[in-house]
Amino acid sequence: MSRIRSVAAAASDLNRRTLLAATGAVTVSAGIGFALRPASDAHAAAEAQAATDVAAAGPAEAPVAVSRRAPLDHLDPYERGTTLSSVSAPRSGSAGYRRLGGGPGWKRVVRSELASAKSGRAARRTALASFVQLTDLHLMDTQHPLRLEFMRSTDVHSWRPQEILSVQGAVSLVERINSLPGAPVTGSALHFVMTTGDNTDNNAKSELEWFMKVMSGGRITPGSGDPRSYEGVQNSGLKQYWHPDSTLRDADKQRGFPHIEGFLKAATAELRSPGLKLPWYSTVGNHDSLPLGCYASHSDPFLTDFAVGGKKLMSASAADCKPLKEAIQKATDPRGVRYREFLQAHARDLRSVTPDEKRAPFTPADYLKAHLDPAYTANGPVGHGYSSANVAAGTQYYSFRVSDDVIGISLDTTDPGGHYQGSLGAAQLKWLDRTLRDNKDSYAVVFSHHTSASMTNTRPDPARPNEKRHTGKDVLALLAGHANVLAWVNGHIHRNEITPHSAPGGRSFWEISTASHVDYPQLARVIELVDNKDGTISLFTTCVEAAAPHATDFTDLTQTGLAALYRELSFNAPGARSDLAGTSRDRNTELVLKKG
Repeated sequence: MSRIRSVAAAASDLNRRTLLAATGAVTVSAGIGFALRPASDAHAAAEAQAATDVAAAGPAEAPVAVSRRAPLDHLDPYERGTTLSSVSAPRSGSAGYRRLGGGPGWKRVVRSELASAKSGRAARRTALASFVQLTDLHLMDTQHPLRLEFMRSTDVHSWRPQEILSVQGAVSLVERINSLPGAPVTGSALHFVMTTGDNTDNNAKSELEWFMKVMSGGRITPGSGDPRSYEGVQNSGLKQYWHPDSTLRDADKQRGFPHIEGFLKAATAELRSPGLKLPWYSTVGNHDSLPLGCYASHSDPFLTDFAVGGKKLMSASAADCKPLKEAIQKATDPRGVRYREFLQAHARDLRSVTPDEKRAPFTPADYLKAHLDPAYTANGPVGHGYSSANVAAGTQYYSFRVSDDVIGISLDTTDPGGHYQGSLGAAQLKWLDRTLRDNKDSYAVVFSHHTSASMTNTRPDPARPNEKRHTGKDVLALLAGHANVLAWVNGHIHRNEITPHSAPGGRSFWEISTASHVDYPQLARVIELVDNKDGTISLFTTCVEAAAPHATDFTDLTQTGLAALYRELSFNAPGARSDLAGTSRDRNTELVLKKG
């Protein structure tokens, strides 16, 4: 790259850039055309609107998304508040319900598969950019009628005891990020936060509102239906679910789960999120686009009405559920037809709940408009990456300027045809190639929800039935053709996994997949890009947990106490995987690359 500057060296420009970030002028080309598919019918109108947006934003210069915090003169490397210092771990025992406490931190591992780590680089390195990745928050409306909790009869992981506390856990994660003084290795200011999809769990408007308030700040009541009482599986009297308030000897209590008087009332009580102190960006995931994360069912009037209606299925036999589970796993029911028939066949088993229009599924346009709502601008940018051009063209991908030397590219890897695995349409793949070519003098970080290996779904987009869909292999091949790509950052698999990708001519990059915040160990990740001034680039990854204490107190039903319990319940959830933290090579790392 020809224009390498440290973040510190650009300190004098921070006030100007912060103003631009706040006005929303953050796409690489000031928003004109970059969010549009070629030959879009809406192209001309969107381009005109984008030009109006740019004119209103102020000076026509390359904008940069930066933190609103005052620039740091100097910050030494630090570990406190990260998993380098301490990580939650079971206190004792190997069976039954296990209490958590603080355990030893994870050391940083240097990975040199793509380039040799040269001695003396720590003294030479210059910061290029740093940011925080959140992924798979899965904010859940646990009283929603369309949920698949009843499938716990055949798959214990179909319902998890911690799910009702997803909002409290996400707020605690925001509090942790707000407490970070800067980048742990370089001491530079953090530029932004990116959330890489599955921000909601069931494509419900209630969940989307909670997500926007968690990220931007506000008061949240994490429940729906009857505001006076909980109407869900946890007070249903069905022994296959944990009943925290009841003395019922349910299946989870038999495993050692606690009795906590007043839990449900506290879990659905109003709480407050301070909102992120940094600018934040959003990437869409399959659970944000599709009901249950897998059904292209927005046009199905039965399922749409069922979502907001007054009936909910809470139990079904394992024999009945098994075919439905297999249909989801094998993607043989992408439009939810068999699910509709399943609910209709179990009409006599439905329980009455309070109807609620807030549970309606939201469309891609709803998702975009929520991000563009001035009520959720907070520390910017306006739209959190999305623009009026996206609304006009019906797209959910964009690019933005991170710093003088780095751009970010957010992809939409969900498949509108249904199923939880992903792909890219041909128009978006061409746009990605063009964006990388047009910014060849800047390093690039690509964001998506799906990993390369989970982009195997090439089902046609109903809105563009003749457009070819591309797999993760196609995306890898495209990225390998551009020397400026440093990283592909994603989620979806709920597991820490870092993969090197190499190509001829030194064109190599790292794929960084981060664990979810719904399943243990509930992590986010700080990523720092540095120039080692020796022909190599290093990417530092540092995992962080939510701010809630590792140890829990069953009598502490404050939002902080519940956030701590959220983590402990996720550790103990029946059927929970024990490998989601990844190996030491997938957590706190230094990833070395040759300069392209």
